[in-house]
This record gives sequence, structure tokens and C-alpha cells, in this order.
Amino acid sequence: MKDFDLKEFGLKIKIERIRNSLSQEELAELVGVSTRTISLIENGLQHPKFFTVEKLSMVLKVDINHFCSSNYNPQK
Repeated sequence: MKDFDLKEFGLKIKIERIRNSLSQEELAELVGVSTRTISLIENGLQHPKFFTVEKLSMVLKVDINHFCSSNYNPQK
């Protein structure tokens, strides 16, 4: 089983944020975290709490499993 990769996870968040035409500031406000938190998550430097991942999933309109699966395809 593949280990959880924070950098890969962060990249997935960033791709979906850009796909939704949101700045880090806008995403942070919608999720209820700081812009710094979004930056740290996107850069793979912070492991987000589950409820933050859940909110990110809802705001970005992506199933939460996409962020955690190793076969995630951002082209879908």
C-alpha cells in the first residue's frame, strides 16, 4: 500500500482550486481557515485536519476520495 504523500495531496488541492477559479485567499475564506494554511497544505508542508479536508471537498466540488486515492486523475 502506498504511503500518504502530502505533496501529492497538496497538488491535488491546488489543481482543483485553480480549476474552480479561486485564489488561495478566496478558498481559505470559504473553508474557514487562514490563507497561510491553504498555502502550507498546497505545498505539502501541513497535514490538514479531517474536517478541513471535508470542507475543501465540498467547496471544490470533488469527492473526498479523489484527494486520498493514489490513482487520482486531475484531467477528469
